[in-house]
Amino acid sequence: MKELLSPANIITITGAVLTVVGIAAYLTGAANLSVPTLFYGFPIFLGGLALKTTELKPAKQISPKEEITKTREEGAPELSKVVKDVTRWRYGQNAHLESSLIALKLWDQDNPPQLIEIEELKTNEGYGIRLRFKIGGVSLIRWEEKQERLGRFFAKDMQAELFSPSEDELDLMIVPKKNEVQSISQHENS
Repeated sequence: MKELLSPANIITITGAVLTVVGIAAYLTGAANLSVPTLFYGFPIFLGGLALKTTELKPAKQISPKEEITKTREEGAPELSKVVKDVTRWRYGQNAHLESSLIALKLWDQDNPPQLIEIEELKTNEGYGIRLRFKIGGVSLIRWEEKQERLGRFFAKDMQAELFSPSEDELDLMIVPKKNEVQSISQHENS
């Protein structure tokens, strides 16, 4: 249902409806209705289709929002901004966190890493996040070389931990320094 309500879909459907109404009004001779609906409907329809071609779906968020709210407020505000950024519809980008991955030199133009899901974590030291990527054309070795910088890049006083649940996936955990991570959700990392 969430995919159906993307901004691009809403604009495309609105434009299509206005265009159909305009054509029907033109065929029935209702000039007052046909001109505005055709002149507005068709460009809106084309704009929606253009947005649809550059659409990037939100990353799957697997943390229960109500349980993490207090921990999130006490944690680094930069991490909650990352969560908000990757859980909304994006347009004109190849991947979530594209500019960050480029700056970290973890980008492959032909096969960029794709963020699959994000999980908010409650640790002994505070709030953290787990980002699961399909690593694409960026090798696991390159990720490991940037591990120390990854923690500092997203927020001050954080550290990055890398886990590879499968050969083509990577879990990047950004957590406060010196901690044991305990997920507050019932989701088990596979």
